[in-house]
Order: sequence, then C-alpha cells, then structure tokens
Amino acid sequence: MEITWLGHSGIKIKGSKTVIIDPFLTGCPSASASPDEITEADVVIVTHYHSDHLGDAFAICKQTGATCVGIHEIAVDAEAEGIVAEGMNIGGTIDARGVKVHMVQALHSAEKGDPAGVVIEMDGKKIYHAGDTGLTYDMKLIGEFFKPDLSFIPIGDRYTMGIPSAAKAVEFVQTQKVIPIHYNTFPIVSADPEEFKKKVGDKAEVIILEPGETYNL
Repeated sequence: MEITWLGHSGIKIKGSKTVIIDPFLTGCPSASASPDEITEADVVIVTHYHSDHLGDAFAICKQTGATCVGIHEIAVDAEAEGIVAEGMNIGGTIDARGVKVHMVQALHSAEKGDPAGVVIEMDGKKIYHAGDTGLTYDMKLIGEFFKPDLSFIPIGDRYTMGIPSAAKAVEFVQTQKVIPIHYNTFPIVSADPEEFKKKVGDKAEVIILEPGETYNL
C-alpha cells in the first residue's frame, strides 16, 4: 500500500483501491500536485467543511468518477453537483466501493455539518486520519476499538493540536506508525516534525514525509 502526502492534510492511499483524503491542492503553498494530476481515485473522503480540507474534492470526484464520502451536509452538496456521494455521521460505518470507512469524533469547527476523523479499513490495514482536532479523551476509544496500523495526526497548533498534545494523542490512539500533517503550509501553523518525533519517543514509529513523498506500508 502506497501512502503519499499531498501537502497540508491531503493524503493519497493506493492499494487495491485508491483513496484521496482532504485534497486541498489549488491555492495550497505546499501542494505536491495539481487537481488535474489526480487522474485515478475510487473514493474521496472529506473530514470537514473547511476550504483547506474540502479543497478540490468535488473537482477530483467529477474527473475520476470517485465516490465522495463525508458528513451528511458535504454529501448533500456533492450530490447537488452530480457527484455520487455517501453521507454519514460520527459513529457510523459505510462500505464505499470496497473501502470501509468509520467516522469518528474530532474536536474542531466546520462551516457546515460537524468536523470528523475517519478510520479506513482496506487490504487488511486500519488507517486513522484525525482531520483537524484538538486532543480529546475519545482518542482512547479509537485506540481501543481500532488499534490503527498508521495514523495521520495534525501538529501545526493554533487551529489543531500542537506538538505536545499531538504526541499525547499518539499514545491515546495506540497507533503503530504516525505521519504528522497540517503543519508548515502557512507561517501560522509552523512546526518542527523532528521535535514531534522526539516527543513521541518509542510510543510509535514517526514517519516524516515531504509533500509528494511516498511511504510503503
């Protein structure tokens, strides 16, 4: 399974299916691809209705025929644009084109609907994308229920967790591997991933990627 950081919170997961998460590419200083370069996708997941997460999701769905997965309000807007969409809510699970998506809580805000995180099950792996969130004790439940093989955790502070609370989240989630996201896109979310790695210590393997870089899980 190939894991590519697209920049900011954007992720591409390529296994038996191709899953795109939070593809903020247009206008993103750290984006490693343009929307036109995303020519293959089965499922596009949006964690919440903010422009730096919804991003180019609808455009990518239209050009690839992917199914859009998100909170109910995102799915309604996607369907209004002729996109095949699967709406859901926190606590729910769906199967979208053979990809199992569990929607979990995130502590944040959103222009429509609620913010969320997701746990994706595909090819025998469980992958957690926290979306934008502060540290919450509910992360212990995510760890207890899912024990993710890999997690994407925001570290940029101000609008999400900073490094100290992100390191605690790694402990709560019981993840085996973690990739830091949502940092250094703009000066106000500057963070040092090496400092995060030191804080995590031996609780998990920290994988630091550059935008566009791929990790094989």
